Amino acid sequence: MTFKAIRSDLDAILKRDPAARSAVEVVLCYPGFHAVMLHRIAHAGWRNGFKLFGRLVSVFGRFLTGIEIHPGATIGQRFFIDHGMGVVIGETAEIGDDVTLYQGVTLGGTTLDHGKRHPTLADGVIVGAGAKILGPFTVGKGARVGSNAVVLEAVPEGATVVGIPARVVNRPKNDDFCAYGATGDVTDPVARAIERMEADMGALRARISELEGRVAAQRDELDTRAGDFAALHTRGDAN
Repeated sequence: MTFKAIRSDLDAILKRDPAARSAVEVVLCYPGFHAVMLHRIAHAGWRNGFKLFGRLVSVFGRFLTGIEIHPGATIGQRFFIDHGMGVVIGETAEIGDDVTLYQGVTLGGTTLDHGKRHPTLADGVIVGAGAKILGPFTVGKGARVGSNAVVLEAVPEGATVVGIPARVVNRPKNDDFCAYGATGDVTDPVARAIERMEADMGALRARISELEGRVAAQRDELDTRAGDFAALHTRGDAN
């Protein structure tokens, strides 16, 4: 871990968090920064065979920051955990450069296999608060995961996913940073489905009303014809 790498992490936080006023404030007050720095130490020990040392540093980081990062996880440059409390990153998770996570995010595994079981986040991914990404798949470059989403399958590059389970709702038109993974024009796919159902129901109601009108008109016509026939029959009997 070089000074240049630390400087790039600090610059990334200052760029993405308008509440950060100076590098000194970040160094002293940002648990996300502390967690990443401690992880880089723990990961170096883990990679060089000092696994117990790595776990001890990881546990200390969790105690200090409320952020749990397994020392085996691989993390790229300019990684930012904003607020951070409750973040969990599993052993085989892989995180690219310029990735941002918010509080309560879990990068978890769904099997007991000893191999790859945690997700891979490509460069520039943003994961909103409370999101859960579970399984050994890839979240594509520049993708956004909405707050509280539960992602159970691969996410295409540049896509935005929301919901439980998460579904693709749109693809950003630019690479601007989106806090909490919210692009500003995201519509819940469940809400869209309900809106379509309501539109279909409205069309069905209109069609039913139209058919009822036709039936009523035909009934009136039949009643008129029946009346005319009865009148003719009465006249015939009189003659």
